[in-house]
Amino acid sequence: QMEAAKKGFVTPQMKVVAEQEKIDVTVLMERMAKGEVVIPANKNHKNLAPAAIGRGMRTKINVNLGVSNDCCQQDLELEKAKLAVEMKAEAIMDLSCFGQTRAFRKRLIEESPAVIGTVPMYDAVGFHHGHEFVDLTAEDFLNVVRAHAEDGVDFMTIHAGINRSTAERVKKTKRITNIVS
Repeated sequence: QMEAAKKGFVTPQMKVVAEQEKIDVTVLMERMAKGEVVIPANKNHKNLAPAAIGRGMRTKINVNLGVSNDCCQQDLELEKAKLAVEMKAEAIMDLSCFGQTRAFRKRLIEESPAVIGTVPMYDAVGFHHGHEFVDLTAEDFLNVVRAHAEDGVDFMTIHAGINRSTAERVKKTKRITNIVS
């Protein structure tokens, strides 16, 4: 979307957002080109109802859900997503970290028109369940990010605050859990 805005090309998503936000599409494109507004829209999210986030846009409602070791009932989480959309949520953050996360994510993207976000690190740790977190490689993590993008995820939260010093402390310290935000 940003590249299209920079080139002066109006996408169908921009038209929808401009109408929703009651803003001239040219102003929207200018803000997008400057990085002041984003329209998270993965081409693989076929039934997406686009929404814009940023300067001058309405505040959006986001709902957090997902399958975990505590609650791994996909149908229950999908029902929550359906209710969230009925209640006008524009975004859903899939925080899944246990079990069949990819199957759940694919169903969520297929069934929900809301903008879908994920936290690939949660999935990477869940996917490598039974292995030590410190054994997770950059390539392992990038493969998870790639899979989320291919599945149709519109935006991702990347935990990028770790450096070599922090990694060394993690290796030396007994942790109660593998990962927390």
